[in-house]
Formats: sequence, C-alpha cells, structure tokens
Amino acid sequence: MSVRDKRIGLVGGGNMGEALVRGLTKTGLMPVGHLLTADVRTERLEELKRLYGVMVTPDNVTLVRRADVVILAVKPQILRGILDEIAPATPGKLLISVAAGVSTGEIRRHLPPGTRLIRVMPNTPALVLEGATAIALAAGLEEGDLDTARQIFEAVGRVVILDEEMMDAVTGLSGSGPAYIALVVEALADGGVRVGLDRKTAMTLAMQTVLGSARLLIDTGMHPGQLKDMVSSPGGTTIAGIHTLESGGLRRTLIDAVERATQRSRELGQGR
Repeated sequence: MSVRDKRIGLVGGGNMGEALVRGLTKTGLMPVGHLLTADVRTERLEELKRLYGVMVTPDNVTLVRRADVVILAVKPQILRGILDEIAPATPGKLLISVAAGVSTGEIRRHLPPGTRLIRVMPNTPALVLEGATAIALAAGLEEGDLDTARQIFEAVGRVVILDEEMMDAVTGLSGSGPAYIALVVEALADGGVRVGLDRKTAMTLAMQTVLGSARLLIDTGMHPGQLKDMVSSPGGTTIAGIHTLESGGLRRTLIDAVERATQRSRELGQGR
C-alpha cells in the first residue's frame, strides 16, 4: 500500500497540523478524502475543512479508528493525556509523534505493547513547505513504515533520518533555529535603519538576503566559508563587517544557543 492509499489522521489542528495538511494536499501526495483532522476547537476544524476540504472530527478516538497512520501533532504537555485516551484504538496503526522532547520510551508507556511508533522533529518553516524534519530510527516497525513517514514530511520540506539520541540536538538546532534566524533578520534590519534606510526597505533587504544566501548554499552545495570569501574583498566593506561580528562573538553565541536549547530539550524530556 502506497502513501496515497493510506488514510492519515492528524490529532491536533494547530500550526504543524495545518502545515502537514497543506503540504500533503498541495503536492498531490494524498487525496484530500484520505485526510482526517481532530481538534478540540470546533471553529478551527471548520476553518481547516473550509480551506482544504479535509474531513474533521472533534473526537480523537474516532480519528484513530478511521486512520492507518496517526500523526500526534500536539504540545508535549498534553500528549500523555491524549495517548491514554486513544490507546485502546491504536493496535494495527502507525503512530508518528511530533511532540518535542518526549521519547518513544515515554510514549510507549501509555500505549499497548508492540505499537508501531516513529518520533519526528519538524520545524515551523513547514508552514511554507520549507521545513527541516528529523525522523528517528525506531524498532518494531513494519516494512515501509519509515518510508511512509519520510514521504509525509518531505511534503513540507527536507528530511534527515537519525538515531533517536540525536533528537534533542535537532531540537536545539533546527527546532529552535527559526527563532535565531528571526533575531538575525530583525537585527540586520535595525542596522539598516540605523544607517538611514526606512524600516520597510531595511526589512525587505534583510529577509531577502537571508533567503537568497540560504538558497545559494543549497543549490550550489557551497561551503558557507566559500560564500563568505566570495563576498569579502581585501580591505573592503564585508571583511570590516565580519571583523565586527567576530569581535562581538557571533559564532560562539550561536553555538552556545544551540547547546543550551539542546540541554533544555533534554530537561523537558525528563519532566524538569
């Protein structure tokens, strides 16, 4: 059975749930009639139905019973309660959790023995189909389960497959990373305003510079250091700016941010 032939249920109609619905329908990977979404907010369900034509239900158990693949797109704080609720309906289903910091071991404690389970860590750019998603290797899967998860999340961006012990590091880098980049964009725009640009122009230039630089690196396979050297002329403006960034500890600060966010992900996974 291909992914197109499976029925996919999303528990949670928030940003990530909508991103997956949008990606799966926009790319044509899934017939819209094979997608079902559950959420406690009736108005949110009506909005998703209106925007994408998906089937909706306020009842999580009903969704699980009707789906072949169940994506748990909810906050870690409420995941355990939902797992206890749906556990009787999960035998024979493939469950995919996107809850940050919650290990497969913790999830399995709330489910029947032998439940097929995959843990993934996507990020918010999935909303514009430019997400970065890590999928954790897992035991006890059927043939094709891992490929099913990969195809679903490739609909909203790029996918890597890693050992689960690396998932906290993924959270610290790509999970939290969009916030770091947002700060960089805002700071670049502030710099533009400081030297005389109007706010709208400065923000447009900052955003497009970040987007274009990332696209250049992706499309060419160029190392970031090569791009830096390409732009930096001897005694020129760019190397003067880089000197200031190095003096301010930009590299170390970003590295420390990833490390601290990774530590915090581990703490949350331990209930701290």
